Amino acid sequence: MNRTEKGFIPVMLTPFKDSGDIDFDGLKRLTELYIEAGAAGLFANCLSSEMFELSEDERLELVDFVVKSTQGSIPVVATGTFGGAIEKQADFVKKIYDTGVEAVIGITSLLAEEQDSDEIFDANVHKLLDLTDGVPMGFYECPVPYKRLISPAQLEALVKTGRVTYHKDTCLDIDQVRAKIKATENSNNFGLYDAYMVHAVESLKAGSAGLSCIQGNFYPELLVWLCNNYANESLAGEVAQAQQFFIDNMDVMHDVYPTIAKYSLQRRGFDMSTFTRRQGIGTFNQEIKNRIAALDEKYDLLKDQLEIKHSIA
Repeated sequence: MNRTEKGFIPVMLTPFKDSGDIDFDGLKRLTELYIEAGAAGLFANCLSSEMFELSEDERLELVDFVVKSTQGSIPVVATGTFGGAIEKQADFVKKIYDTGVEAVIGITSLLAEEQDSDEIFDANVHKLLDLTDGVPMGFYECPVPYKRLISPAQLEALVKTGRVTYHKDTCLDIDQVRAKIKATENSNNFGLYDAYMVHAVESLKAGSAGLSCIQGNFYPELLVWLCNNYANESLAGEVAQAQQFFIDNMDVMHDVYPTIAKYSLQRRGFDMSTFTRRQGIGTFNQEIKNRIAALDEKYDLLKDQLEIKHSIA
């Protein structure tokens, strides 16, 4: 991922058939939609992809399919750690890397138990790096099964190994984001991608490499527009409007996710079932549909004002 230009990295959805099987035709079209929208890369096999609901074979097949579907046009990163002994995690990291991804992502909360100290986490990470020699790595502060944040000092040490090229940040604290960016500013081969859209513009201005958030599964073109124009003084008013749109509608896009994102793509004309394997996300009912319809109306006004063209794959 090139940090010299700000980029949007979608956290990819996984389309399913109504039967529950992966819809690979839909996955190909979705990959093409992200690319057409201007994504700088793709994060496959992530939480939005329902990675915990996929089998090991499905994870590998999905990542391999996405990499092939891009035809080398943009880089792909994908999760490779799913708990258990570090040796076992290292073996799967290698399998994911063999699909052709640019970097394999480690889930911070699966590299140490919740009660474990930072020292134990650090030791486990360095053991993983030792067992995966040569594999570029990244980290994702995934909120499941619990959220483990990496401190600026920890991130600095990891980046200095030369092995860590990517970090998806979910700390929700712009001061911490600034500190992490400052701690890693001397690395030209590393990028921090922020997941929290409430401070998206501030994060980009602070030096983050880009954005990687669930909102991009509703309106990827707006995320790309924001990455391209966040520092354009002649569009300062429009940038503020785009930022406020995400702040005002954060709750809508998190409710009954990822079903609601799949429904939003349906509404724009994308052929995708709303089927999800995830449990306990809430009830997808008419009220939810009405909320996303109202949100789409707000977005359409903003889209037209910013002269953003929708992508349909």
